[in-house]
Amino acid sequence: MMKTRIGAILLGGMILAAGQAMAHDSHSHDHGHDHGHDHAHAPVDKAVYDGYFEDAQVKDRPLSDYEGDWQSVYPLLQDGTLDPVMVHKAESGDKTAEEYRAYYETGYETDVHSIEIHGNEITFHDKQDEIRAEYKSDGHEILTYAKGNRGVRFIFRKSGGDDAAPRFIQFSDHGIAPGKAWHYHLYFGNDRDALLKEVTNWPTYYPAQMTGAQVAEEMIAH
Repeated sequence: MMKTRIGAILLGGMILAAGQAMAHDSHSHDHGHDHGHDHAHAPVDKAVYDGYFEDAQVKDRPLSDYEGDWQSVYPLLQDGTLDPVMVHKAESGDKTAEEYRAYYETGYETDVHSIEIHGNEITFHDKQDEIRAEYKSDGHEILTYAKGNRGVRFIFRKSGGDDAAPRFIQFSDHGIAPGKAWHYHLYFGNDRDALLKEVTNWPTYYPAQMTGAQVAEEMIAH
């Protein structure tokens, strides 16, 4: 099983060029959330939330939208905390709970268990390393999924810091314009275009202060 490691580029699954339809299970990890916790996040129009919007609505976002300390949800999947989420998905979805767990095992997998974003500096933590670098905006790209809906990757390029830090990071959440992220999927590596083609592995991060039970509750509220 491939893992998203600090400074590594992952490619997997069936991929097409950015901007074309991508073979993916409706990109369901990016859409359809509802919320019930008191950590703040900007409201999003439902159509935008579901991935239907006009190009003109998309605006570049600052790194401050992702400010804070974040935890990977992958350990929560591994230790069983997210099992109720998989059961909930199976109740109305087209997979069994075990099949959903396997799907998210591939999607969430990463060695980067936590991330700190403060100012223009990002610190990546895995079991062996703490790697830090500064980043600046490198614009955005709009992607079209197989289902017909779309998403936006907000891209940042390394401007200084540790050599081992990835040259590019790409955030994907429900927003298409400036607003505080409440969770995000992160793609990171050294090849900007290759990252845009990654559709099977999307390490996902929630605020570090949330308990595992709160993360599960938030996901079930989708």
